[in-house]
Amino acid sequence: QMQLAESGGGSVQAGGSLRLSCVASGDSWRSHTMGWFRQTADKKREGVASIDSDGRTLYAQPVKGRFTIARDTASNTLYLQMNSLKPEDTAMYYCAANDIWIGLLPDYDYWGQGVQVTVSS
Repeated sequence: QMQLAESGGGSVQAGGSLRLSCVASGDSWRSHTMGWFRQTADKKREGVASIDSDGRTLYAQPVKGRFTIARDTASNTLYLQMNSLKPEDTAMYYCAANDIWIGLLPDYDYWGQGVQVTVSS
């Protein structure tokens, strides 16, 4: 079954950029839809961005125009490029995979352990 491992989190000042990576085990992920979610201390996980097997993408309104989701088949890696970061982007970010398209709904089958992103003003 699928295993996901995130990296690339850290601290950055407002206006800066970070790139998160998620390495998936095997190559079965190529038939899956992938997503990035985030969770703050007082909120449920919310969808950030998703990408299907054909490369089509969906973004949550708060990150549109600032974040970009992409997948690289050769390295079995999912990316989230985060630009123009704001303090409100501070959260634990999770990589996720699902067998069918469910967009930004939080019902994905497989999850990584999460990486912390902290944006200071």
